[in-house]
Amino acid sequence: MTDVGVSVISVGNISVGGTGKTPMTRWIVRTLLEAGKKPAIAMRGYKARAGGQSDEEKEHAERLPETPIIAAPNRARAIAAFLDEHGRDSIDCVILDDGFQHRFVKRDFDLVLVDATRSPFEDKLLPAGWLREPVESLVRADAVVVTHAEAINAGELTALCAQIRAAHGREAIAITEHVWSAIAVEEEKMSRGWLTDKRVYAVCGVGNPGAFFAQARAAAGEVVGMEALVDHALWTPALVERVVRSAREAGSDVILTTEKDWVKIRCARAGMEVPGKAPVFARAVLDLGFRTGEEQFRSRVLRVGE
Repeated sequence: MTDVGVSVISVGNISVGGTGKTPMTRWIVRTLLEAGKKPAIAMRGYKARAGGQSDEEKEHAERLPETPIIAAPNRARAIAAFLDEHGRDSIDCVILDDGFQHRFVKRDFDLVLVDATRSPFEDKLLPAGWLREPVESLVRADAVVVTHAEAINAGELTALCAQIRAAHGREAIAITEHVWSAIAVEEEKMSRGWLTDKRVYAVCGVGNPGAFFAQARAAAGEVVGMEALVDHALWTPALVERVVRSAREAGSDVILTTEKDWVKIRCARAGMEVPGKAPVFARAVLDLGFRTGEEQFRSRVLRVGE
């Protein structure tokens, strides 16, 4: 592994997509910023179009506009190039977004997220299932955090934590929920309650659409349609037009999507004119909420680089 010269926190998983790496990365960045640190995010830039940004990169840039984002498949080389260009004091910590399998960069804290809605202990390795590597690899992690705890019952959560303890050798350091902290309508933020009297057409292109749809059903007055696109779906004007047409035919007031999708929808529909009255686009503003372990986890993050 390459020592890139600054502290490194890796946020990863052992399953494909949807575990919450993006909101966890944001939480870590904000925690470091509040402590006076100078973090950057390093990521592969998966499915970025030539000369453009990936959807995750755009989403990070929207929510963390002052945080440098280093996007390249060879992250060690890209971090070195960034430090050469901006100076060795420009950053003091790098968060590897989706770094558990990227074993070319030496890390100080190796974090793995386990999605409670898609237990790796009930899954199979690719291509038969969604696992990138066996559950036994959890022993490599410095800590495990459970995500999407809101989507399972107490007995299922207890059983999952026992399986993590057996495979990882330690308790999960924290248990978290995906929380919709607001609903953004175009560029205006509303409370989550804004959806309670709306007829919603929910559409997303994320790794685990089931969790998004479950939260949409809980928040909306009525969900009149749901559409799961492929992960990292490429939103084109033709796709926007088709979704708007489907939503209108379903009688929806609102097309509800994710922040990850919105950054592409906004570009795709620029200059478009959709005939007739179209439902408004809204998106869930996603953040992490901690059920247990927040202070212990915060302390562990802040110890990196001391």
